[in-house]
This record gives sequence, C-alpha cells and structure tokens, in this order.
Amino acid sequence: MAISALGIGSGLDLNGLLDQLRSAEQQKLEPLTAQKSQEKAKISAYGRLQSGLNKFQDAVTKLNETSLYQKLSASVQGEGMTATASAEASPGQYEIAVTHTARAGSLASTRVDNLTDSLTGANASLDLTFGDGSAPDSTTNGTKSIALPENATLEDIRDTINADAEAGVDASIINDGTGNRLVLTSRQSGADAGITNMAFTNLATGVTLDEDLATHQAGRNALLDINGIEITSSTNTIEGAIQGVTLELAPDATGETLSLNVARDSGSLKEAVGKLVSSYNELQSTIGRMTAYGGEDGKSGELIGDRTVRNIESNLARDLTNSVAGSELTIMSQLGISLNEKGRLELDDAKLDELATSNPQKLADFFAGADEASGMAGRLDATLGRFLGDDGMISSAVESAETRVESIDRRTARMEQSIERTIERYRVQFGQLDSMIANMNQTSSYLMQQFESLDAQLGRD
Repeated sequence: MAISALGIGSGLDLNGLLDQLRSAEQQKLEPLTAQKSQEKAKISAYGRLQSGLNKFQDAVTKLNETSLYQKLSASVQGEGMTATASAEASPGQYEIAVTHTARAGSLASTRVDNLTDSLTGANASLDLTFGDGSAPDSTTNGTKSIALPENATLEDIRDTINADAEAGVDASIINDGTGNRLVLTSRQSGADAGITNMAFTNLATGVTLDEDLATHQAGRNALLDINGIEITSSTNTIEGAIQGVTLELAPDATGETLSLNVARDSGSLKEAVGKLVSSYNELQSTIGRMTAYGGEDGKSGELIGDRTVRNIESNLARDLTNSVAGSELTIMSQLGISLNEKGRLELDDAKLDELATSNPQKLADFFAGADEASGMAGRLDATLGRFLGDDGMISSAVESAETRVESIDRRTARMEQSIERTIERYRVQFGQLDSMIANMNQTSSYLMQQFESLDAQLGRD
C-alpha cells in the first residue's frame, strides 16, 4: 500500500515526531554556533584593541618629532595682524607700526550707455600698462595686449579679459548710475603690479571708449616699521622681515601699532605629553574591559586570558618603566609621569610645565633621543610596530580567529548534512511504519468482516 503523507495510513502524528527529532538533532549545532560567536567577538575586540594602539602610536610619533621641541609661538597684541613662527625663528619682542597695507591697482573705462552696443571693429585690442614696467610676470616690458573679438559688447570684452590667464587683471562692469564702466583690477597687489593705463585700438566706427584716469587707484606696497626698521612688501603677507616669522596684515591694519612676542611654544609640548598619557590610559581601559572576569552572573570580556593582550601589556609596561640611555632624564618620574598600581599613567602638570618652559631640550633628549630609535618614543614606536604591522601580533591573532571561524563553518556544514541524512532516514522508517500499520489495519478489518460473516451463517443454521 503506497502512503502519500506520513500518518495517513496509521493515524499517528509522525510529522510532529519527525520535527521533534529534527530539533533534538539540531541541538548538536549549538556548541559550534557558540564557538563561532566567541571567535567573531574576538575579531571585533582585536579591532578595538588595534584602534586604541593606533591612537597611542600617534601620540608616540608626535613626541619623536624633533621639531616639536623647537617649536615657537607668535602672539600679537592689537588688531589687524596675525603671525606664525617656524623653527627658524628666534624668541624676541617686536613693535610693529603699520603705515599702510598693500593693495591692488584698479582703473575704470569711460561710460558705455548700452551693454548690447557693439564696440569693436576688426583686429581690435586692449593694451594695458603696469607699474614700473616689470610686472605682472606675464607682460613684456610692463605691457600686455589682449586681442578682442569683432563686434564685441562691453560684456564680451570683460569675458575675454577674464578668460586670459596672463591678462594680469580681473575685469568687471560697474553701473555708476549714468552708464556702464569696465573696471580692471590687478590680480596682484603692490606698486609694480598695479595697472596704470588702458588703451583700446580699432574700435567700431563712432565708438569712443577710453580710460578714465580720474578713477585710477594706484597699486601700493605695504609699508610698516619693525623696531625702527622700515619694511616694504608688495603683499600683505610679509615673510623674511623677521627670520622664521610670517606676518599677515588685515586690510584695516593701516595706522595700527602692534606688539609681537615670539616665544618657545611650551603649550604644544605639554599637550603632546598629555596626549601620550591619556591615550595610554584609554588603551588600558579598553584592555581592562576586554579581559574582565564577569564572575558567576556577569559576562567576561572577549579577550580574557588572551596571550596577545598579555604580551602587549607586558611589552608596553617594560618600555615605559625601563630607563632611557643618553639622556639627563632617564625615567619618566623625573619629568612628572608615574605608573600607578592600576597600570595607569599619572601626570604631574606642575613638574612637566617647569621642564617644558625652562628646558625643553631635556624632554627632547628623553623622548626623541639622538635619532628616531634611541629615545623612549622611538623604543615605544618599535614595539608598537611589532603589534600593528602587517605581520604583527594583532594581524596574526585576527588571522587565527578567522581561520577558526572558517573551520567551524566547515564543521557546521558537515554536521547539517549529517542531520539531514539522519532525518531522511527517520522519514523513510516512519513511512515504512505507516505502511505496515495501514496494512495491518486493513488485514484486521478484513478478518473482522470474515468473522462477522461466519457468525451470521452459523446463526442461520
């Protein structure tokens, strides 16, 4: 007897029993699922650990730059000027009196009534003259000739000038209430680059267009006095007047007297040391969470007991506590940094401030050393390189965890196939049982009918 669905022949809930058996078999997958979750959690934790180490390495790298210890700051008292100092500058005080700032020259044309009027004939041009004949760079003998299209309007002339990268001027149109003027403004400030004349050739018949010298504003150099020494500059950015210092004059600085102080930038140095301390403590907090024991009810960290983490902690602690050779300061406590019982760094701001202000070279010798590898920063950087390199501890740990995940996936796939084969075997066996019971029920019904028929015959006799 062929059975199309389990349980039809026997009346038993064989499908329900088969589902229960499947659930029981699938419980074999739970340990693998848990292992995979643990390994993926480790991979994520290694990523956070790497991020913390990268941040600490950035702080270490900053302290290994010799320019940090030579850095100067420039502060200005007064309005209208900013200043920056490079490593070539020297500490000093300066009084700066600004007679006037630099400006670009400008010149306007005579008026044109209608913007749509054609102004040029064939072979028209605009000839420009600049400063003392030496500027702008694109001119020859201080002049520049720009070819103009035939039948050009005032707007066409403006656009032609602006499209010429070597024109030396920018063009615009201003309506003064009675007509339209072409206004040319030098692209560079200063007396030499200032436009002085404009002349049109081959204008259209009946057209009068010329320069209006009454509108001329000459280009001007900045003029200032630094500690009694007169300084001129073609721009408002003044470099080299004070070695290593760049002054930037604002347009409204004319007539201002300002005070400039160039001094050692102890603030940047203290900030860099503070960043080392804070980034290390953040790293330790991250490691603490990852390696915490949760107890009976709590959840333990993803990397509890992890050998990679232990190696990182021990190597960093060793580098931070070992002495530095070739420096007057040999251990961190001499500059106000100590390692407490919780493995965190503590900073004595007053002690560090005194060193950074009075003798930054001692800090340079301690952190940066004679070369990139000899100071504490170089030593830490080398250790961090072993952790963070392409073949470093972190990469190796992540690769091992990923390999374990792949292995678990393969084992899971094989076990799922095994479960499916087991369930299929149960299904076949249940089908056979269903058919057997159905046949037995059918035989039982036949026999009952025969007995009833025999009883009926015996009763008539």
